[in-house]
Amino acid sequence: MNSLDFNLLKALEALLDECNVTRAAKRLGVTQPAMSGMLVRLRAHFGDPLFVRAQRGIVPTRRAEELAAEVRKIIAQINALQQPASFTPSSANLTFTIAATDYALRTIAVPLLSAIRQQAPHIKIAFVTVDEAQIQRQLERGEVDLALITPNTAHPDLHARHLFEEHYLCVLREHHPVLKNRKKLTLEQFCALDHALVSLHGAAFSGITDRVLDQTGKRRKVCVSVGSFLILPDILRSSDLVAVLPSRLVDGQQGLTAVPVPVGIPGFTKVAAWHERTHQDPAQRWMRETLFRQFPIPDKKT
Repeated sequence: MNSLDFNLLKALEALLDECNVTRAAKRLGVTQPAMSGMLVRLRAHFGDPLFVRAQRGIVPTRRAEELAAEVRKIIAQINALQQPASFTPSSANLTFTIAATDYALRTIAVPLLSAIRQQAPHIKIAFVTVDEAQIQRQLERGEVDLALITPNTAHPDLHARHLFEEHYLCVLREHHPVLKNRKKLTLEQFCALDHALVSLHGAAFSGITDRVLDQTGKRRKVCVSVGSFLILPDILRSSDLVAVLPSRLVDGQQGLTAVPVPVGIPGFTKVAAWHERTHQDPAQRWMRETLFRQFPIPDKKT
């Protein structure tokens, strides 16, 4: 261990993140020759090239990839030792970055912002669109502090905490002719209507509802596909279209009626996920605890 110091570990982390010697050097505030020298020392210590040349920069070897998680954990623990023992929200002046879908923002952002503004008026919150393909890397690099995602998109190396369970409802405009005096739809009525859906990854005209209908031998007609949950309520208010939407998105919406979906559509879980590098940070812990108080875990029935 005499040949391996904290600066070398930081250099290895920067190289893993940037996959480019020049950018890694700039990130640490050292010259490119100095960074190259640290890479030579790292190679000698671990007995492995660690990085090899590629068309664009360098790529880690398998050994470097094996070291990545532990190196980041060690650096996070050392950084935690350097943090103040306490965090004072009322005087804090910093920025948190939270990644989420527009649905999660509508559900979570308002209560979270209200709580943070009351306790920490100088803190800034940046909400960004979650990119499932990049979120693990963004959390590792510190580009995002917290991600509001589903468990299946939370990498096993991340910390995660349950926020809430969600279920779907069938949503139509008020006074839609198909309802008349009814409070529910039959499956036949549901399939006969013109539907709208949300496709976050492109103009797709089928989703989980269609997969469930296929199992029953039924089909529906999807006429409209949008890339955002937030525009769909306005579309429903001004048309005879119907949509299957998460219940929390519909809550409090004027001019809409929600009835049970006449086929069993599985719901989903929303979690907050964060990286080990921010796990012990007092400010980050305060922000997460503030969020968790807005969504307490329900008591289990005995």
